[in-house]
Amino acid sequence: MSINRRTAEKIVLTIVGNLTYAMGVNLMINPLHLYSGGFTGISQLIRLFLLEFLHVPEVAGIDYMGIIYFAINIPLFFMAYKVMGRKFCITTLISIAMASAFLAIIPVPAVPIVEDRILAAVVGGIGSGVGAGLVLRAGSSQGGQDVIGVCLAKTHPNFKVGTIGILISVCIYTICLFIYDIQTVLYSIVFAVVTGLCIDKVHTQNIKQECMIFTKKPGLSKVIIEDLQRGVTAWDGEGMYTGEGTNVLVTVISKYEEPHLRELIAQHDENAFMIISDNTRVVGNFQKKFTE
Repeated sequence: MSINRRTAEKIVLTIVGNLTYAMGVNLMINPLHLYSGGFTGISQLIRLFLLEFLHVPEVAGIDYMGIIYFAINIPLFFMAYKVMGRKFCITTLISIAMASAFLAIIPVPAVPIVEDRILAAVVGGIGSGVGAGLVLRAGSSQGGQDVIGVCLAKTHPNFKVGTIGILISVCIYTICLFIYDIQTVLYSIVFAVVTGLCIDKVHTQNIKQECMIFTKKPGLSKVIIEDLQRGVTAWDGEGMYTGEGTNVLVTVISKYEEPHLRELIAQHDENAFMIISDNTRVVGNFQKKFTE
């Protein structure tokens, strides 16, 4: 069975995103004993408890954090299935398996690659945030706070996915204050904040665009409604230079949907043109989609 271009792009984004995320954690912050936020941070704390307090023997070449990360995400599948549907749940399960595998097999350097803790926190945060954002752009999730954030963004259109990760991180680092020194916690918070900000920048579902389309061929509005499942408002216009009639269509989409919309327009009317306004503020019933 052949794979179309959009599916192939999503597969590549999911693989690259999870790999980048795991590299940001294992190569940048773990060597310096900094802690991530969200479910990754929870996994780190559980691993610490198992190794340092229960003295569970380590397995060569395997980091328990990846296995723990997968296990604690299982309950969230029920939330994903109920709110986001079967497709999102399945892709999320595959993505979590990838993230867990990369976290388990990417070796943590015995000697830190970057000695400066603030630089490691920023670089690691950029890598992890970009990676997580790419996975979300692929219509999937790495589980944990991403699933919670995506579900909240689905039910609350103005909610940003990275926000929930920051909130959970604050709770985790408050607990860490009683376990580690204040500097470790502060550097870890820098990592979590940079990660959350990068997620919101890369995950373009949060960026809304107003699109005004001019076409002389009928039927484009039906194509947009059926394919993108976005509402369209149509006006009758007139080209003042030629005096010819034209159809003026207005719709609001996420930035992620823009390439697909341009493709639809090109297929329907190669002479049509479009005006796009970025960062449009929408008040009211604008549906966020994560599996298109």
